[in-house]
Amino acid sequence: MKQKRPGLFPGLYLAVILILTYIPLLLVILYSFNASRISSVWGGFSLSWYRELFRDRSIFEALRNSVVLAAASSLCAAAIGTLGAAGMARTACRFNGPVEYLSTLPIMIPEIILGMVFLVFFSLIGLPFGMTSLIIGHTVFCIPYVFTMVKARLAGMDKSYVEAARDLGAGDMRAFWDITFPLLRPAIVSGMLISFAMSMDDVIISMFLTNVNTNTLPIKIYTQLKTGVTPKTNALCALMFGFTLLLGLLSMWIGRKRKDQI
Repeated sequence: MKQKRPGLFPGLYLAVILILTYIPLLLVILYSFNASRISSVWGGFSLSWYRELFRDRSIFEALRNSVVLAAASSLCAAAIGTLGAAGMARTACRFNGPVEYLSTLPIMIPEIILGMVFLVFFSLIGLPFGMTSLIIGHTVFCIPYVFTMVKARLAGMDKSYVEAARDLGAGDMRAFWDITFPLLRPAIVSGMLISFAMSMDDVIISMFLTNVNTNTLPIKIYTQLKTGVTPKTNALCALMFGFTLLLGLLSMWIGRKRKDQI
């Protein structure tokens, strides 16, 4: 039986999606090499705005805050998400379904609502806004990424390895660290990379939880947009896009390597 060839509509649909998604990104990257001070007017190829960017200390201070925030929140999310997924995989309870749904709820709630919830809650408990509140808030919405990936890995893992370790006299903790954790490591690292990228790109939640002394890179870019987009802002966006793309490709490579090992 001959296979039916795909029609024109799927290809046209894919082309429209790619154009609408990537043409603006390509324009931002292109105009980051613009010699003109006006972003909408092309004045020739130049790397001067990248040199101006690397001379801006305030941007690199915001970058340092963003890296510290993303690293801390992804590490906390990795610990909580891994332990939660491993604990639920070992527990047979009728409430597992609702608990799993609640665990992934932060990535489904609109960020503006989540930011307002954090703002009200931290104000009620008297927690000062700054790096601590940012780490807690980012950890909350990063946990589901680690939790879902570790949970999927646990579902496809052969349980006979852990049972064999227990038959040889290993306790629960020894079996987890020697058998389960090495098998989960690719999923944990992949979830951490996604969490790191999501934390680096967050604007809305960070605006609710930061203060005047703590500035992150996405907020710095947002405030620059209010005073007008310069090619230096385009250069910064191009570098952030490249960094986020690199993390995404690395996460995909680790996930593919994990599948090959199964």
